[in-house]
Amino acid sequence: MTVSYKKLWKILIDKDMKKQDLKEEVGDSSGRMKCTLANWTGVAYKIPRTKFEKCKGREDLSQSGVYFLFGISDETGDDVVYIGQAGVRKNKEGILCRLGEHKRDAKMDYWSEAVVFTTSNNSFGPTEISWLENRFCALANEAKRYVIKNGNVPNLGNVTEEKQSELEEFVDYAKIVMGVLRHPIFEPVTGKQSSSDGTVDTENSPMLYCTASGTDAKGRVTSEGFVIFAGSKARLEMSKRCRDYVKRLREKHSSKLDMDGVLMHDVLFDSPSGAVSFLVGQSTNGLTTWKTADGKTLKDIESKEE
Repeated sequence: MTVSYKKLWKILIDKDMKKQDLKEEVGDSSGRMKCTLANWTGVAYKIPRTKFEKCKGREDLSQSGVYFLFGISDETGDDVVYIGQAGVRKNKEGILCRLGEHKRDAKMDYWSEAVVFTTSNNSFGPTEISWLENRFCALANEAKRYVIKNGNVPNLGNVTEEKQSELEEFVDYAKIVMGVLRHPIFEPVTGKQSSSDGTVDTENSPMLYCTASGTDAKGRVTSEGFVIFAGSKARLEMSKRCRDYVKRLREKHSSKLDMDGVLMHDVLFDSPSGAVSFLVGQSTNGLTTWKTADGKTLKDIESKEE
């Protein structure tokens, strides 16, 4: 199933907030949000860690559901996520109770925002949330956008073909919500997205190559920045006059390089210059260094587009 991005989309601030809460959060994209789509029984909540306490008392957050805890690693600077599930307990507590446990866990102090998925008709049971957690983890691992913090992932379990089709539809809607909330956890950095008909290339930019200073890399411009593809080789030695921002790029992505300086995963950078500077180990102009197979520079390509 392919879900159209033209469907009616709503982002609603909780209607039952107190007046003071509304003053703080209406128009604030960093505040709490309730997200729905037309003709969808699903409901999503974006909950900043700092606003967790204000969510207490919401009945739909006492239901079963699946949740994502987003943050940044203090050690590597990588985007990280924990994907979990929460069922309703004997005390009638569900998702919010589980989030509270994670908030009190010192080992999980990395997350700054939670995104929760449940339903408007409280229809999720143990089978559904286990299947969704497994599916979401698999999709996130395929995209390689975030470091997945999960230890064990539940099995898909035994679901009927009809139920699986229903849950896959829920996943399609969840992808839209995540994209609008600016968590592209299911979207590969290469500009390619998987679909029922195979892999679809969503970018039109040409393949670009870099062989400067002993490097051997390929990449492309995307709508989010510049991607260097896995298998590209960087120069391990860095310039003694290397600028601080280049050092920070190397430190952030050093875990993605093997002992020979070869990238093991696709890596997204903010700009072509940042990408090539990471490769050569010194500040370098990406517009003139990245070239097509026939020798045209990125600067030449952009000049023709103007």
